[in-house]
Amino acid sequence: MNTAARAFWLSSPGHGELRDVTLPEPAEGEVLVRSLYSGVSRGTETLVFRGGVPESQHDAMRAPFQEGDFPAPVKYGYLNVGVVEQGPAELIGRTVFCLYPHQSRYVVPVSAVTVVPEGVPAARAVLAGTVETAVNALWDAAPLVGDRIAVVGGGMVGCSVAALLARFPGVRLQLVDADPARAKTADALGIDFATPEEALDGCDLVVHASATEQGLARALELLAPEGTVIELSWYGDRRVTLPLGESFHSRRLTVRASQVGTVSPAARPGRGYAERMALALDLLADPALDALVTGESDFEELPEVMPRLASGELPALCHRIRYDTAVRAGKEAPRPAGM
Repeated sequence: MNTAARAFWLSSPGHGELRDVTLPEPAEGEVLVRSLYSGVSRGTETLVFRGGVPESQHDAMRAPFQEGDFPAPVKYGYLNVGVVEQGPAELIGRTVFCLYPHQSRYVVPVSAVTVVPEGVPAARAVLAGTVETAVNALWDAAPLVGDRIAVVGGGMVGCSVAALLARFPGVRLQLVDADPARAKTADALGIDFATPEEALDGCDLVVHASATEQGLARALELLAPEGTVIELSWYGDRRVTLPLGESFHSRRLTVRASQVGTVSPAARPGRGYAERMALALDLLADPALDALVTGESDFEELPEVMPRLASGELPALCHRIRYDTAVRAGKEAPRPAGM
């Protein structure tokens, strides 16, 4: 077994580096995975990159295979697709998704990987973690046929939620974002787009994912009486002020949090984390979701790419990282024949 690998670490807030890793021999019940792609979730990961995780949330924000602690040094990430090179015979050569950071090869328990369905390309499967968040949000939101719905915030999570809502029959759906360029993504997903000023009000449900105070305030304004905002944004260490005076109480509005760390209690009995992830991967058979991947870089470029993503210089929904160039550059062992 080749035990060499490389991993991306946040060495200090705003600065990342690639570090050499020596892998353990997989034990019984474990797999060795060679990464094909990983994804940078621009919202959460760039907040981590800037050192913006509040101390009170250090434990809650830990990724499943995180190493180190916030603010740094820390190895963080959770969108990884790779090929099983060693492990149970039925998994050898299979493409799998894992909530693992940016690393060229890794060893994890079999239970930590989910086989990617045949109809889902590996390059699209990096979206599984975000689509899983969208699934959980819609279990929380419980939209009904014919609802008037807005998704405020056309980032990676908001677009994933809107893409799933577009499949609901009879709904009036708009994706709302202050950036007119998001109209192109909405069009690719088959969804009506509006700026905040143009958005239709009278909504039964608004899903908020802009991570801005202004977006949340506008989400409340768009509601019909008895309407609900499902809050998906995470603000890190920022305080948010809400307009809870005026007609908030007389219209009997609701703001509810949704967070992927817990399976929604509204899910069908018996639905757990594994079932939720498998469902997310099945939903990725839709090629329209390719619109959520807005850029791609080589793994070796990640230390230079992350600051550009965090600053907004490099605009992105999901920025995909590819690992095949590490093989060609001689950084990793060559792939087994047939892979």
